[in-house]
Amino acid sequence: MSVLELNGRVFDASTTGTLTLTGEGSATTDVTQGLAKSWINLNGTGTVAIRDSQNVASLTDNETGDYSSTFSNNMTTTNYATFVSDGGRGDCTIATSATSSQAIHHYATDGNSSSDEDLLTQSIFGDLA
Repeated sequence: MSVLELNGRVFDASTTGTLTLTGEGSATTDVTQGLAKSWINLNGTGTVAIRDSQNVASLTDNETGDYSSTFSNNMTTTNYATFVSDGGRGDCTIATSATSSQAIHHYATDGNSSSDEDLLTQSIFGDLA
């Protein structure tokens, strides 16, 4: 088992709670709060597929431009922050949010019609259940 010791405090696989670090000046950051709790890089054209991900159990192609990812570990509430991107080739929105999943929708550059996109990314920040 790997063990990390910081300022006399030992962290291993069984450590729970927070890990606070002091950055520039005297500001502190809770490292566990600042980490993405889920992220996905997906191919949304043809056979929809996950290129890479963290805390994503599955991906569903609901219809044109509409994708749902199911979390491996649920979020505590639906009040988490989400960032989605298509690299500037259209518009991405959050379609629905649940503690166990989230759906995103992609629109073409005209902003009106749904469209599949070959590169979509989604990052979620919040608390895991």
